[in-house]
Amino acid sequence: MISFAEIDKENNGNYLNLLSAVSKLSGLFSESSVPYINYRVAENIFCKSFNADNLSRSDIAFDANYNSLGVGLKTFVCPSNYKIEKIAEFNSLSKTLSKYQGKDLALKLAEFRNERIELAKRLYNIKDALYHIVARKENKLYLFETDYEKIDIDKIQNVKQNGTSLKFDDVNNDYSFNFSKSTLFRKFYIPDNAFILPIDIIEDPYNLLLSLLKDSGHKYAVQKKASGKNYIILPLYGLTKNKQKFVFRKSGLNQWNAGGRKRDPGEVYIPIPKEIHKYFPDFFPQRDKDFELKIPTGEIFKAKVCQDNSKALMTNPNKALADWLLRGVFQLQERELLTIEKMNILGFDSVIIYKDSKGNYRIDKAKLDSYKNFIIKLGMDV
Repeated sequence: MISFAEIDKENNGNYLNLLSAVSKLSGLFSESSVPYINYRVAENIFCKSFNADNLSRSDIAFDANYNSLGVGLKTFVCPSNYKIEKIAEFNSLSKTLSKYQGKDLALKLAEFRNERIELAKRLYNIKDALYHIVARKENKLYLFETDYEKIDIDKIQNVKQNGTSLKFDDVNNDYSFNFSKSTLFRKFYIPDNAFILPIDIIEDPYNLLLSLLKDSGHKYAVQKKASGKNYIILPLYGLTKNKQKFVFRKSGLNQWNAGGRKRDPGEVYIPIPKEIHKYFPDFFPQRDKDFELKIPTGEIFKAKVCQDNSKALMTNPNKALADWLLRGVFQLQERELLTIEKMNILGFDSVIIYKDSKGNYRIDKAKLDSYKNFIIKLGMDV
């Protein structure tokens, strides 16, 4: 199995150095001799060091894409030789899961977990996967890789349930599910051959930071991502009068199902709510003007905003969007309706569109309720 610590050493890279540098500043956050590394910092260091695509903000099964290798990144304090860590949340499916118990529940959890993994592979053209772990002990970091396999449904055994949780294994790994948080956990073991990185925590990191300011002859520019300028979020659903989500049966991603004439099964579009144009009138090009839209696999579509009130984001050919999103991501057959239930199972109901300073666009999935949180943050009515 690949070892990122060894890759970094062989290439005189920055990964181990950056992990060490951040760990040395642990005194900013704790008096413990166990190094402190925020998980987001660990993800960013990994992606920067290995030139990997950072997927952590996409709420997908993998945190990084390293040359079509899906990487789950974990950093945790580990006083013994193992640690039980969260690997998936199923809040949107809690009502569905509450109908099952015992082995039936374990089977349903495995099904949902495996579907999330397959979704991530389809979205980002992932061929294989592994976990990269940074386990933190007293004055040391233990780095190692372990398997990132789907749960072997046929080998689920040793199912034990109590009032708060369910435990089971599939011969390869041990799992547990917390009922109240709808969260699935896995037990990770530190192997004997883990790479050990010694850490000397700086006794007074504050003086170091002050010295950096004194030595710096200039101020650092901070570039922020701004809603409506760098990105927007679009919902793949509509809302009933009672604010319940639903997928339009005869428009949007189900437009192929509309009446009036015979329609091609690839005739679809992503709805653009009128609020987006109202608050961000300059984000998209003018109506019917072609632009390039990059999807997560790296493929580039020709796209445009069209229809009355510029309510639709479409691709040319139109079926390119359907082939990617409906057939590839949601795994729907031709003329099979997309539903909100399908979105809940896969864990996303919105897409995020990024635009860089050169006017290049790219699209990615956004986790459940992203659009709702987006407009609330902007002070708009849900």
